[in-house]
Amino acid sequence: MIDARIRFRHLRTFIEAARQNSVGKAADILSVTQPAVTKTIRELEDILGKRLFVKDGRGIKITQYGEVFLRHAGASVAALQQGIDSLATTNAGPPIAIGALPTVSARIMPQAITLFLAEKTDSPIRIVTGENQVLLDQLRMGKLDLVIGRLAAAEQMSGLSFEYLYSEQVRIVVRAGHPLLSMKRFDFARIRDYPILMPPMGSVIRPFVDRYLLTQGVGELPHAIETVSDSFGRAFVEQTDAVWVISDGVVHRDIASGRLTALPIETEDTRGAVGLTRRDGAPSNASLEILSQNLRSVVSGFAR
Repeated sequence: MIDARIRFRHLRTFIEAARQNSVGKAADILSVTQPAVTKTIRELEDILGKRLFVKDGRGIKITQYGEVFLRHAGASVAALQQGIDSLATTNAGPPIAIGALPTVSARIMPQAITLFLAEKTDSPIRIVTGENQVLLDQLRMGKLDLVIGRLAAAEQMSGLSFEYLYSEQVRIVVRAGHPLLSMKRFDFARIRDYPILMPPMGSVIRPFVDRYLLTQGVGELPHAIETVSDSFGRAFVEQTDAVWVISDGVVHRDIASGRLTALPIETEDTRGAVGLTRRDGAPSNASLEILSQNLRSVVSGFAR
């Protein structure tokens, strides 16, 4: 039967004294006085009827009885901590898995997540970035709770619903000082002379880009590189004369800071709807609704 006189403070003090081999160091760690540590150890020894420590120079040394008790005391404290952690996990909000296209990952998600964390829901968050079709497939399978990005083609929206947030267009950008920027009369067809980073086939903005290029009289691109990696695109364009065809949201800050420059062409025809895509009939929860509202708040000032 457990002796009711043994308290948690007895175990904590005993374990720390055994770990430090010093009453003084244990007192510092426990934020108590040395006499308090000594008194607590003496109380525990009186309860157990055994000496747990002996003097060892300027410090203390655990006895064989103390070694035996330490194994059980340590396990007891560890089990108690696990119980506390389990309750904390139980009280935490449900986990949230979000799919975000690159167009919103850089411009919207940081602000939205900052607002969400301020709500202190304690819900674990997982953010996945990838191609639109991959994210929608994961949404249908229940691996994602929400996808944030452009409205997909009608044939890709079966079983899904879309909530419009704002509109966004494609930009065609280059590094500052690019040769195309120094032309007296800009000739769009000259982009074919340079490597062009393109959204891959099947991506949500590729049809917009293909149609736009055709209307500009640009057919096959001899130096096209397909990628969804914004980190690669940004680095490659800054270091070379490559041209990058990408959603405005990905390069919005780069253009504003002067790191990248949009070519002097009108791309309004590439504008498309950006919003929240959900699985029809999927259950929701307070944490997911709070995050959704945070996303709406972030984009509320954007041009629609």
